Amino acid sequence: MRFLLTVLLLILAACTTEQINQSLNLASQVYGQTPPNTSEIGLGLKQALELGAKAASSQLSKPDGFLKNASVKVLLPPEAQKAEKRLRQLGLGKVADEAILSMNRAAENAAAKATPILVQSIKSMTITDAKNILFGADNAATSYLTRTTSSQLTNLFNPIVKNSTSKVGATKYWNDFAKTYNQIPFATPITADINSYITQQTLKGLFSTIALEETKIRKDPLQRSTDLLKRVFGYATTQK
Repeated sequence: MRFLLTVLLLILAACTTEQINQSLNLASQVYGQTPPNTSEIGLGLKQALELGAKAASSQLSKPDGFLKNASVKVLLPPEAQKAEKRLRQLGLGKVADEAILSMNRAAENAAAKATPILVQSIKSMTITDAKNILFGADNAATSYLTRTTSSQLTNLFNPIVKNSTSKVGATKYWNDFAKTYNQIPFATPITADINSYITQQTLKGLFSTIALEETKIRKDPLQRSTDLLKRVFGYATTQK
């Protein structure tokens, strides 16, 4: 015992005061507290998702938030990509470029309206759900949110996207694209519902970005911006 105490004193002597304080604070946060109760876990998960939703909405609603982000950029619908290739071969790439730009602008515009809808959905999460999610995968909370709210969010979000597509001219540019291609002899007509497509792509981009924010909070202590997040996710880290 005396030998161990001597070693400990030597280690502490080699550390700066700041390092010692950091170590003691970490030990207190992780080991010196009782595990968070069920209510704290529920509130912590909801807080993490709400922060993630707000961050995702803010990030994606900025100019080029979708367009310059390869992981969420809205491309032409799969059935129209063959048409896009053909138009570019014919020197009509500008028509495709305008359609793609306007669709991404519509998604960016719509993303700005997403926060209150997502937050309301997050608040409906039960404490039991939250407790199960806490010890799940790095994107468990986002997966739960996607699974349980996608249908509702689609219905709520579709009018917002429709308004956005009209505002930025996406409907016009899409119709110009389809009309131009459909005039090519023997071309299979393009009939995709552009509003529904942009709605799904916008939600997909939002959920994938929320998942990244959730992972940050789970893995990086510096991303836990509140005492509750530090307590809940700090405890979860020690249990894995």
